[in-house]
Amino acid sequence: MGARFEELDWRETSIGVISLRRRRDPSLERDVHEIKLDDEFLMSSLFTVAEAELARLGLDALSGTDLDVVVGGLGLGYTAQAALEDQRVRSLRVVESLESVIEWHQRALLPLGSELVSDRRSHMVHGDFFAMVGDGSGFGAETPDQRFHAVLLDIDHSPTNVLHPSHAAFYEPEGLRRLAGHLHPGGVFALWSDDPPDENVNAALTEVFATSEAHVITFTNPYTGGESTNTVYVAKLAGPDHCPKG
Repeated sequence: MGARFEELDWRETSIGVISLRRRRDPSLERDVHEIKLDDEFLMSSLFTVAEAELARLGLDALSGTDLDVVVGGLGLGYTAQAALEDQRVRSLRVVESLESVIEWHQRALLPLGSELVSDRRSHMVHGDFFAMVGDGSGFGAETPDQRFHAVLLDIDHSPTNVLHPSHAAFYEPEGLRRLAGHLHPGGVFALWSDDPPDENVNAALTEVFATSEAHVITFTNPYTGGESTNTVYVAKLAGPDHCPKG
């Protein structure tokens, strides 16, 4: 491999071969980190605006301090980083099903790895987010009954374009109710989607949460020379905005 392209690591997983590569984009004069699943691109450090907005929009819907937050999906770490930029966050639990992705951050193979690992509020948890919700085990073996003020999810491409068929049930009202059981009253669930706003997704959210709003996030696409969009849903339970001693 030449200096403009380097495969940093790859692993066989239960859902396919996952790989991390770094390449130099001469037109942008910057290094780009990309994660692929088999031949499909999962994420790129070129497109991180909506991932950061997922955290900002979700946490902006809460008042108070000492917030306990869960991020579903570590990826390149931009949602987790944006959450930690909010000084009200007391603890951040990042759930990632692929142990290799956690290791890439711990080995500082990714730009944000050292920052996320060194922040004492941040804890990376190797596990299946959807199983943790579905079986009621919660987001940490030490405190399975702990409730959180916000859950920020960025794993599937969208609720209708999932990485594994077993994820689909989570986006139905029954699955969302199980998630709501892990939130404080007034807690927030924020969801990233690569698709435009979907009325069916919003309907499922409003069946469980008191409010739900779809935000369209627009960002520059250097490859098309135009703009692209993602969607961030922010749903909130009824009740107090914040329970500081939860």
